[in-house]
Amino acid sequence: MAIVKYGIVGIGMMGREHLINLHHLRDQSLSVVCIADPHPPSQLLAIELARSFGWELKVFSGHQELLKSEMCDVIVVSSPNMTHHQILMDIISYPKPHHVLVEKPLCTTVADCKQVLEAAKKRDFGNIKMVAIREHRFPFLVKVNNWNRFNVNTGGTLVEKCCHFFDLMRLFAGANPVSVMASGGMDVNHKDEVYDGKVPDIIDNAYVIIEFDNGCRGMLDLCMFAEGSKNEQEISVTGDIGKGEALVPEGIVRFGSRAEGRDHVQTIKAEDERIKYEGLHHGSSYLEHLTFLSAIRGEGRADVDLEDGLMAVAMGVAAQLSIEQRRYVTIDEVLSLE
Repeated sequence: MAIVKYGIVGIGMMGREHLINLHHLRDQSLSVVCIADPHPPSQLLAIELARSFGWELKVFSGHQELLKSEMCDVIVVSSPNMTHHQILMDIISYPKPHHVLVEKPLCTTVADCKQVLEAAKKRDFGNIKMVAIREHRFPFLVKVNNWNRFNVNTGGTLVEKCCHFFDLMRLFAGANPVSVMASGGMDVNHKDEVYDGKVPDIIDNAYVIIEFDNGCRGMLDLCMFAEGSKNEQEISVTGDIGKGEALVPEGIVRFGSRAEGRDHVQTIKAEDERIKYEGLHHGSSYLEHLTFLSAIRGEGRADVDLEDGLMAVAMGVAAQLSIEQRRYVTIDEVLSLE
């Protein structure tokens, strides 16, 4: 397990209290690696305390120096109250993301708290404006009694095969869908198949555009005769200050900012040490059960609930209806269906 590296900004009484507590959590694969404080006596007390734990600290006189060192994954802010606002704004705006634990109070004024909250919402990509998901894959597999060849059984391809993508769009957009427009058809697959005298009616390709209630737009690009693709799924999330991409099965995540341009786009390998079995879904089914068990045991909440399931199906149904009737379909219209 990778060691989580901590930095502490403000190493007075509360800062040292955090240092002691983190020492007692050392069996959780963590280490305090640096501190920032302009007060030399506080620095010395922290250095001596850390050495008694076997930790050697890098010492900075200010939080900006600590940020620029890029030594830590986590920053604990335990400086005097009136400094919290500026320190948090600087951490949030720094290109490298950090996990942050801030001592009470968040800030000393409501206005400053609101500014920090808004800045945190815009972190990385800014206000999300576009979410695009492409699935270029193989045709429907053969199932028992060929049940998946007919819309009446599946709900339609955009429900059966794509409702989880629509759920992801809602998650990334941070909003609910308002209307859907789609174009698609059954152009290549299953056209020569007959079951009990019936020809399959499931579409094998589609474009779907979704408008969300916060102004964000989503786009699904589905092709089920695209085995010649390097990646089966490609996800792109674009905000007003940055963009992120994920590629499956390459397992690559890329992210960058408009200010820094393409020369500074970062690429990382998507990995999760909790996964003990990757299976057919690159470990996501394993994590699904892991988090579900946590919810069962009262250790957390389910990541996806019934309301999420309803909205995902509604988006798929709206897309199917849009293709059939060649028009925009509102989500309210679909939700009112009996």
